[in-house]
Formats: sequence, structure tokens, C-alpha cells
Amino acid sequence: MNLNFDPKAKKASATGPTSEKVLSVHHWTDRLFSFRITRPSGFRFRSGEFVMIGLQGEKKPLMRAYSIASPNWDEELEFFSIKVPDGPLTSRLQKIQPGDEVMLNRKSVGTLVHDALTPGRNLYLFSTGTGFAPFASIIRDPETYEKFERVVVTHTCRDVAELGYSKQIVDETLNHEFLGELVEGKLFYYDSVTREDYHRTGRITTLIENGDLAEFIGDKTFDPEVDRGMICGSTEMINDTKEILEKAGLTEGSNAKPAEFVIEKAFVG
Repeated sequence: MNLNFDPKAKKASATGPTSEKVLSVHHWTDRLFSFRITRPSGFRFRSGEFVMIGLQGEKKPLMRAYSIASPNWDEELEFFSIKVPDGPLTSRLQKIQPGDEVMLNRKSVGTLVHDALTPGRNLYLFSTGTGFAPFASIIRDPETYEKFERVVVTHTCRDVAELGYSKQIVDETLNHEFLGELVEGKLFYYDSVTREDYHRTGRITTLIENGDLAEFIGDKTFDPEVDRGMICGSTEMINDTKEILEKAGLTEGSNAKPAEFVIEKAFVG
């Protein structure tokens, strides 16, 4: 895959969202699916950002915020979504097929970006469920490994099957023709589940507090001088992890005021 993004131009309306074609859909479990769509000419984003996507409604498009799971060099756009049976959008979105049309806003935003963090040595990416999506983008961005010596991405789900997407993304990254050499010895995957027997069970906050994460990386956690963090997932996990980081002396940052960690509040799922 070419790391230099140079997509073919495609026609788009002058205003409002563009209409993009669904290229592929993968249903990981009865609750989770991912899909890829065309990327319009001129669409730029920073790895880790989110964008409004949706489907055409009776009167106007029904749009929701979704983190972009593909890295910024990818010629296509990838998303990772939960299925909500009675959700206004996801109840329809989960039924899309290749060839269908999806609406895409023209501008991406978000705080889970390199620019919102001050320089550091270690980057921790904390996620639950579909909160892994922005980190699927970040761990496949070469800039991540230029800025950090070690990248630890955590993913906690209810069941083992729900880890399927993150496992595949990490494995593909480690074995990628171009990225593999760059991430070797730098990218670490720390997974856990909460409702099944597994080699690692428990909420990420529990695993931090009982020392399991520190033992895994062979280092203490967390030092505001060298450690940086990003958090995306359930509201409870975000709040609890934020509290842990703040107790360790790390300060929450933003695009306007970079600091030691950032969170994403606008993420769907």
C-alpha cells in the first residue's frame, strides 16, 4: 500500500456532505461491524479525528460522529461501529452493502491527535469497545513512531470475539510491508475482557491499579515527564481513567492547549 495518498478525483456537490460509495463491510460480532468507503478528492484529516457520516433521511441526511479508523495516508476511509437495533442511524447503517451510498461531511475534527499532546516518550492509548477506532488510525500513522519511542494500545471488551477487529489491525500493522519495520519493538497491544475467561480479564482501570499494565510494559506508570495518553470509550471508563492519570500528575490537554493526555467526548459508541 502506498503511504503517499493520491486518490482519483471524484465529483461532489458544492455544499453539504458528499455521497461516498461503500466498498466493503465486515461484521465482527452481532454487535460490531466495520466498513470502508471511498475517500473524496481533497478530504484531509489528522489521524485520530472524527467526522460526521450518515444516510439520507426522508427530508435530510441523518448524521452522527464517527472516528476515522483508517490512517491519514489511506486512499479509503474506514469506520468501526456498534450496532444499535433501535438507533436512528445505526439500525440502518448496519445493513449497508458494498455499492450503497453513505453521506460524509467535508470536515473532520477531534482532540485525539498528536498536536494536542506535549512531547513525550511513551504514548498510552486507552480504549473500550468501538473506542478503539481512532487508535486504529493512530497506530498506523508513521508520525506516531517519530514522536514516541513506545506506543501501548489497550482494548477492553465484554467478550473475546469483540477483540477481533483490534487484533487484526494490530497484527496487520506489525506485519505491514512498510510499517512493520517502523513499529517493531515500539507497538504493544494490551487486551482484556470483562465477561469471559481469557488470558487477561478485568476493566482497564482495575488492571492499571493492580499493577498488571505496569508489569506488562516492564515499567512504572505514569510519569508526567515522559508519559502521554489518549482515552476513548465508554463514559465511565473515560472518567475513571482520567482520574487515574490526573492523580499521577498528568494534565488534560486540547488542540488549543496541549498537555499530557486527551479524551474524546464526541465519539459514537
